[in-house]
Amino acid sequence: MAEETAQPVELVPLEMPAWVDLRTYDQSWFDRGRPSWFILLWWLVQAIAFPLSLHSASGFRCWVLRCFGAKIGKGVLIRPTARLTYPWKVEIGDYSWIGDDVVLYSLDTIRVGNHCVISQKSYLCTGSHDMTDRSFGLQTAEITIGNGSWIAADCFIAPGVTIGANTVVGARSNVFTSLPSQQVCWGSPCRPRYRRVMNDPNATEKRN
Repeated sequence: MAEETAQPVELVPLEMPAWVDLRTYDQSWFDRGRPSWFILLWWLVQAIAFPLSLHSASGFRCWVLRCFGAKIGKGVLIRPTARLTYPWKVEIGDYSWIGDDVVLYSLDTIRVGNHCVISQKSYLCTGSHDMTDRSFGLQTAEITIGNGSWIAADCFIAPGVTIGANTVVGARSNVFTSLPSQQVCWGSPCRPRYRRVMNDPNATEKRN
């Protein structure tokens, strides 16, 4: 059998000019909330103190975050691989859990209520860009997670989203719009599927 010869692949020409001009990008207006030296100190402390702390040393990590301006309630569990961009823009309520490899990209305020679970590898993103702007301008918006909500593994929460109280967001969902309370939701884009029902309807009232 004759040996086949690989044929050259014809690439699609990239002749259309770019609509954006990243040379004109400017975020000088953006307020990071702290001076540059303080931000660099935080990134250094987080890079060393978090991964080197014991898995069970959540209290220490909460203390570090409070020292850098985060508002952290009582009984909060934060895993050592969680990452917070600007902790002074983060609020976490009582008894909430922040899982492994969770990213709180807090260019704007992120509020997590009481008894919430943010599962591993989820990404809460408060920053984006204006795709209609030639300069690709930065945009930020707050994220709020209501009391008793569960953001399951590997979810993306977009800027400006509010998750209603006691709502569940299924694994690997992409949430681009706000979700109502007491719903089970999943998908990309994420949508409510059915109402969340507890075995003990009084359980939430007793906890909160």
